[in-house]
Amino acid sequence: MFFFHLTRSSESHMQIAVLTFDGFNELDSFIAAAILNRMKPKGWAAHITAPTAAVTSMNGVTVRRQKPLDFVREADAVLIGSGIRTREIAADAALLSRIVLDPSRQLIGAQCSGTLLLARLGLIGELPACTDLTTKPWVVEAGVDVLDAPFVAHGNVATAGGCLASQYLAAWMIARAATLQDAEAAIHYVAPVAEKAVYVERALAAVSPFLDAAPSFAA
Repeated sequence: MFFFHLTRSSESHMQIAVLTFDGFNELDSFIAAAILNRMKPKGWAAHITAPTAAVTSMNGVTVRRQKPLDFVREADAVLIGSGIRTREIAADAALLSRIVLDPSRQLIGAQCSGTLLLARLGLIGELPACTDLTTKPWVVEAGVDVLDAPFVAHGNVATAGGCLASQYLAAWMIARAATLQDAEAAIHYVAPVAEKAVYVERALAAVSPFLDAAPSFAA
């Protein structure tokens, strides 16, 4: 199991790379980025980060990147979403070599087929991980034990399965780098009216077991 001891200045602001490739799933990149950017008043910023100036989603939505791929090296946290071209990306050694991540100083999360990229980058090892049902055979083929669960974290590395599990990755990242109360407030804001308490309870239930044993990322 990974254990990392991180120190951050209380003056520091979280800069987050939401790694997004051609063929990306909009729900992964946009939901996570939107929830994380609820922390803007505290100096946080989540950026759509891509290897090309523009990327087109699996449903034909084209967006311009906010940060180039090399931003993952300096970001405080990195989220890797999924998409229909992830297997191609996972087989592209030149592209993978540009994704330089450091779990000793970064919070790192992956969703659905993004978990396959984490496996290829050597950041999962023999630890169990989460992914979506479509990607599961590929992740298993990569040597990863896939859990029947929406979210799991080992130290500073988290994985989630299912498009709407974006909220769990965002809640975990906020709780780790800020406070559990901040995570609760962010989820409460985006949750449906008259169902907010249910959504907050579900999100906190998913991530809370992985907070107590983890060293605090915040100062």
